[in-house]
Amino acid sequence: MAFGILITLPPLAIGLGVGSLALVAAYPFMKRITWWPQAWLGLTFNWGALLGAAAVSNHLTPPSILLYAGGVFWTLGYDTIYAVQDLEDDALAGVKSSARRLGAAAPKAVLGFYIIAFALALSTGWFGHLGPLFLPPVALYGIQLSRQAAALKIDDPVGALKLFKANAAAGILLFAALAFGSWQGSNLPF
Repeated sequence: MAFGILITLPPLAIGLGVGSLALVAAYPFMKRITWWPQAWLGLTFNWGALLGAAAVSNHLTPPSILLYAGGVFWTLGYDTIYAVQDLEDDALAGVKSSARRLGAAAPKAVLGFYIIAFALALSTGWFGHLGPLFLPPVALYGIQLSRQAAALKIDDPVGALKLFKANAAAGILLFAALAFGSWQGSNLPF
């Protein structure tokens, strides 16, 4: 069914759809190959920002590229938080993760990843000429991310899981920022 949908899209979108298969196929091996499987996950999970833009316009735009890059850094942050709860198991299994590589510096690194993700989200709004309704939810997105980074403790796997789950709210806020920022004048639903 997915293939049937894919072939109805413009050529660039088809190429990006096919290209995503390489990212997806390689991902399961990344914990054995690199200390940064979370970065690969970010490249894979956020591919839809590029594919969606190509499906609509048959070309990539600066906002879609910025949104993709921001998603990569957001995923790098939240999946590093997730990896904190697996530190012992990953070490026993001999697999790699950003949390293992960063060790005690993981909370500061997550903050850095999140600062970049937030800056790229703001840039997406700027280059996408989004309206002023973009700003309140994107500000809340940034606050949500900064709170996660501030609360992360490398020796608290239960807390790490709670912080990881908080990214559902962060995703809703980012979606709201993009959706509300896209409404112009009389297009507002209220």
